[in-house]
Amino acid sequence: MSAPPVRIQPSVFILVAMSALGPLALNIFLPSMPGLAKELSVDYGTVQLTLTLFLVGLGMAQLIYGPISDRWGRRPVLLWGLGIYCVGSIACALAPSIFWLMLGRGLQAIGGCAGLVLGRAIVRDLYERDRAAAMIGYVTMAMSLAPMLSPALGGYLDTLFGWRTSFAFCSLAGVAIFVWVSLTLPETLAQRGLGEGAGALLRGYGELLRSPVFCGYVLQTAFTSGVFFAFIAGAPFVVVTVMGHPASDYGLWFIVVSLGYLTGNFFTGRFAVRLGVDRMLACGAIVQLFGTGALALTSWLGALSLPGIFLPMTVVALSNGLVLPNGIAGAISVNPRMAGAAAGLSGALQMTTGAIAAMLVGNGQDHDPSQYPMIWTMLGCGILSLLVFVLAAKFRTSRP
Repeated sequence: MSAPPVRIQPSVFILVAMSALGPLALNIFLPSMPGLAKELSVDYGTVQLTLTLFLVGLGMAQLIYGPISDRWGRRPVLLWGLGIYCVGSIACALAPSIFWLMLGRGLQAIGGCAGLVLGRAIVRDLYERDRAAAMIGYVTMAMSLAPMLSPALGGYLDTLFGWRTSFAFCSLAGVAIFVWVSLTLPETLAQRGLGEGAGALLRGYGELLRSPVFCGYVLQTAFTSGVFFAFIAGAPFVVVTVMGHPASDYGLWFIVVSLGYLTGNFFTGRFAVRLGVDRMLACGAIVQLFGTGALALTSWLGALSLPGIFLPMTVVALSNGLVLPNGIAGAISVNPRMAGAAAGLSGALQMTTGAIAAMLVGNGQDHDPSQYPMIWTMLGCGILSLLVFVLAAKFRTSRP
């Protein structure tokens, strides 16, 4: 039985804002990573752990937010998450050592993922599958302003005032959005789904993972995310250390990459209802492999330059804008009664795959300080994404 409609729908702007906190915290810190190693007297691999731990925290917390929001509702769980995000951001801004910075980043990730999971679940509360894909595309398109601008903002804040200022900015943004949500966001969950306790959570995840359709959607989105996180793990090192450019160059060129992601999400919002989720996923997988192949080719031809790195990555980012909202919408529509659990499990697999990709790049660059560990990891994830789509195609069925 489908849930009755929600009378008062939340503003799309509040969905964008709360969903953007996690990407903001993730990306604003990236330009500071090469310089932070010297300031805190640690090696670059240790600093890169702040990215890996952020992704792990972001992924693991999503396993909890989705199911408990199915039980307790979206609004109270979201407010708790936003509160944790604010505490973590303040802890990062005041961190006296790399240990405390890692701890603060973990809290920041745990809190920030609430907006990511529950923003998707709220959309699914309000719309059917293909329309939900379009709405997620529009929300993500607007939300992509955060990862588009935050590396440049973080680079300039780091240059002018130091890296702590980036986390102070995250703290202020978190407090503002907490107040906004508490004053204006209605509850959208009209029908409670999963039962109580850890056993119910595990049974819900087991039910989802036994669905080949669900697994096809989440694995494709996970490997697609792996391509992106391999890039953001390796590109600052390549740009600053290998090529000798200032950190601000990375931030400025990342805006171009974000424009590709913005374009992909616009295409999703424009065409998802007309073409359907599965066709959009096919297009995204093919475009992604083309972009990663172009990046590898330009590198092998000796054309290592900022355009040679970031323009092919812009094509990859466009494909992410096609795959991620459609894959997420497909996954959370397999069983609408467990939309929150599905969103959490999907997000956890994305972040876990991203963390593994980031670790592979980091370890590879310790042994081969070049662009190739990043490129090989991106190619591998792109090929796996396309392969999963092909293998899962026979299990896909049309859903209303």
